[in-house]
Amino acid sequence: MISTADLPYAVEDENVPVVWYISDISLESLMKIYEALGWNPEGKIGVKMSTGESTRSNYLRPELIGDLVRSLGGTIVECNTAYGGNRASTARHRQQAKDNGLLDIAELDILDEEGSIELPVEGGNVLSVDYVGSHFTNYDAFLVLSHFKGHAMAGFGGAIKNISIGFGSAQGKGWIHSGGTSMTSIWGGKQDAFLEAMADAAKAVNTTMGDNIVYISVMNRLSVDCDCDGNPAEPDMHDIGILASTDPLAIDQAAIDLVYAMPDSRSLVNRIESRNGLHTLEAGAQIGLGSRYYRLAVIE
Repeated sequence: MISTADLPYAVEDENVPVVWYISDISLESLMKIYEALGWNPEGKIGVKMSTGESTRSNYLRPELIGDLVRSLGGTIVECNTAYGGNRASTARHRQQAKDNGLLDIAELDILDEEGSIELPVEGGNVLSVDYVGSHFTNYDAFLVLSHFKGHAMAGFGGAIKNISIGFGSAQGKGWIHSGGTSMTSIWGGKQDAFLEAMADAAKAVNTTMGDNIVYISVMNRLSVDCDCDGNPAEPDMHDIGILASTDPLAIDQAAIDLVYAMPDSRSLVNRIESRNGLHTLEAGAQIGLGSRYYRLAVIE
């Protein structure tokens, strides 16, 4: 049983965003927590998720998410990678998504297949503009469906990473990783500038979409490695549950709080802290991305 006393940023305050939580991880629970959001999108809906670097990656399996994606009539959306691998080109990316079973549940749109567009960043720490895949504007609403986990460079990956690096075109990924100094390489940038740029880029996406974007994070297969790793480390902690919110900062903070509250999370905590990963949350709060404080609503 989760106690809010163990969650430092969980408060009983009607003025902070709600983060819904359900401990069971199943397609029924995923549908239930989505319904709790009370979200009624119109028009063309994109489901932003990681398609997984290989069949061994810990991407969200179609058996878990298929019913939800189909119920929305959603299109899975993603951008190509900037580091090579199985998703560096549209053709290879599409093949990997097929191999991973995702084309069985929805169409896939590689948003940067035809290049990038700019989104303004208001009051960013290091960025004044964000570069996302040009197909971004073809969608009226986005469900951001994240697999929460560790990450070799960011420390952790959740909603903020999914809408910053994830929506970033291949060039935009370099822009974020470099802290806004290069569009050609993801290597060599200063770590804190990279983390701040993720928060900046996330704010650009979240502000642009307004009420037409919501967030669900599944906390299973909690490896220290990202879904972009084709051969990730085996998780050594138990699954936690599913979160949902309209606030990307609140949902990531709640996920972090839950990880830190678990007795078997030392490996993941070490990964987060070794990359100064919590600085992304600090930077997001500083620029007004959202609220680190949240009200936890437990769904039985």
